[in-house]
Amino acid sequence: MSIAHHVIPPYSMEVMTAKLFNELEAEVVANYKEKGKELLQQGVKNFGYKDAEDIAIQATKEGENHKLFDYIPKNHQQKNNFEGLTSFALFAKLFAQITKIFMDTYGDEGEKVMEKAVWNFGKKRGEGIKQRARVQGKNNTIDQYLENYDMGRSDLFEYETIHRPEEIEQTFTICPFGQQWADDNMHKYGIVYCRMIDPSIAKGFNEKFNVVHDQYVLKEGQCHFRFQLKEEENDK
Repeated sequence: MSIAHHVIPPYSMEVMTAKLFNELEAEVVANYKEKGKELLQQGVKNFGYKDAEDIAIQATKEGENHKLFDYIPKNHQQKNNFEGLTSFALFAKLFAQITKIFMDTYGDEGEKVMEKAVWNFGKKRGEGIKQRARVQGKNNTIDQYLENYDMGRSDLFEYETIHRPEEIEQTFTICPFGQQWADDNMHKYGIVYCRMIDPSIAKGFNEKFNVVHDQYVLKEGQCHFRFQLKEEENDK
C-alpha cells in the first residue's frame, strides 16, 4: 500500500502564537499557580486585550485549542494597539510582554521558566515536523527538516541557506522577531526565545540533531546556525 502524499501548509502565525501561549501558560501555572495566572493576565493586558483577542479568534477559526481566551475579559472595550503590524511582530510583542513581567518579578528563576516554555513549544513543533515528513513518506533526515518546516518564512526574513552533507548552514540577516524586539528595546526578553527555539525544534524532529547557534540578530546583528546530523544517526 503506497502512502498518499499531501503537502501540508505551514501554520499561520496566529496559530503559532496560540501554541506558544499554551506552553507559557502551562509552565507559569505549574510554577506559580494563581500568582502566575495573575501575572500572565497582566502581560496580556500590557500587550493589549483587543490584539490578543484577534489572535485568539483566528487561531480558534483554524482549529487550534488554546488558553488565550482565559486571559481576555469578554467586555474589555479596548481597541487595537498595533494596527498595521505583521503577525510576526505581534507574536514577538506578546512574548516580550509576558517574559518581561516574569523576569522582572522573579529574575533568573522567571527567565528559566520562560526558557522551559519555549523549549517545550519548540520540541512539540519539531515532533510535528517529523510527522509532516512521515506524511510525505519520508524519514526525519536532515534533508527533510526544512522541506517540511511548519512556519512560513515570508519575505520578512532575509537569509542564506547552504546545504552540505550532514549539515545545513543558515545565516539570517533580517528576522522580524529580532527586529521587533530591537525596535521595542526588548533585547533581553527576546533573546530568551532566540536561545531556545531552534535547538528545541531540531531536537523534537530528531533527537540526534545538533544545532550550533553562534550569532544572534539581537547581539551580532545576524543569526548564524549550523544544523548537523550524521547520516548514520538518522531515525527511521
